[in-house]
Amino acid sequence: MAALAASRTWDATAARHVPQTVSAAGLGLALNDMDAQAANILLSSGDAGAGRIADPHEKATGLYEQARRTISRELRALAVAAEGDADARRTVEALTEDFARYQELLGRALENDSRAGGKAEAVVDYRSATDLLGDRLLPEARKLIEANNSAYEASYQAERSDLTAQTAALTVLGLALLVVLGFLQRYAARRFHRVLNPALLAATACALTALVLGLQLLTASSEQLRVARRDAFDSVVALSRARAIAYDVNADESRYLLDKDRRLVYEQSFLAASQQLYGVENPEISSYDAKLAETWDRYRADHEDRVFTGEFRRELDNITFAGEREAAERTVETYALYQRDDRTIRSLVAEGKEREAIAFGISWDPGKSNAHFGEWMRALDDVTGINRAAFDNAVREGRGAVTGLLPWAVAALLCAGVLTALGLRPRLSEFR
Repeated sequence: MAALAASRTWDATAARHVPQTVSAAGLGLALNDMDAQAANILLSSGDAGAGRIADPHEKATGLYEQARRTISRELRALAVAAEGDADARRTVEALTEDFARYQELLGRALENDSRAGGKAEAVVDYRSATDLLGDRLLPEARKLIEANNSAYEASYQAERSDLTAQTAALTVLGLALLVVLGFLQRYAARRFHRVLNPALLAATACALTALVLGLQLLTASSEQLRVARRDAFDSVVALSRARAIAYDVNADESRYLLDKDRRLVYEQSFLAASQQLYGVENPEISSYDAKLAETWDRYRADHEDRVFTGEFRRELDNITFAGEREAAERTVETYALYQRDDRTIRSLVAEGKEREAIAFGISWDPGKSNAHFGEWMRALDDVTGINRAAFDNAVREGRGAVTGLLPWAVAALLCAGVLTALGLRPRLSEFR
């Protein structure tokens, strides 16, 4: 019964809790990406096509459509997963309605931008879309992430507690069975003047085998549940949040370039999101790079030095698997490079070189900001992939413990029962 309950837990973990959490995180990421690419389209389009920066415009258009399709797919998946959960269903319905309105506003911005002299109106429509994104869509997506992650955590805690109780119960019952079989062996030897009853001896061996296999099954299930949740998925959640925040950071950079009236707002938003990723004391946009470099050097010298906070710190505090630390550190180093690019953009803007700032900020050419953003995302994907692979392996190992050991444990118990009956039958027949 304990093994079957553990099997149901693995099914719920692999088929419901984790996919829902990952889908909600993917939704937040795609929303930020869609918004960033809309800004990049407006930045690179020129005036109704005149003066267009061709390659970045084509790239942004493709990524915009890709993000839009991803959002639609994730909303459908979350709607299916929300069946039976009234709160989640209401959140997904609100997200779907707000996303429709958001698409309408962006569509209007792009339409205005397509006509000569329409850039100002396009920026106003884009601003309305971004406000809707920040006020409603992203908070709703974060709510789904936390709700699904909390549901997984509650399930994990309950199952681990159950497995602990079941392991204790199995130990007590198994030892009681062995005592009973030992008593029967002693009774048969004294009552019927036999030294040993071979069938009862074999039944005792089978009962001991069943006990060992059962304890191994439950212990392995409990340990793999811990590995899947604590060692692997805690990191996956932190890294998924980090990826969504990263796209928000990148979007804030594009918004800063596009909307001159809100530059201070988007600069502060960029810094606040950066703090969520890698937090330093008393942050200012002008001193952030120096503080990042200083604290990172201190961390590299002593991994226990608590000199920064944020999602990257959560991952670095949960290093477990081969190659994970190197991949996680590579993520921070590519992030630092991207941050230095941002300062280049702001310096160009301050010097009045806005077109150069835009070209540097939205270009995917080697050495430019978006190219470095791509390197950062690939590094983040690498460390996430290590943890996802470890999670998948823990699920396989946990399920394998159940499917591999349970039949043998049950067979050993049945053999113990049959052998007990066979061992006592000749002795009982002597009473006739």
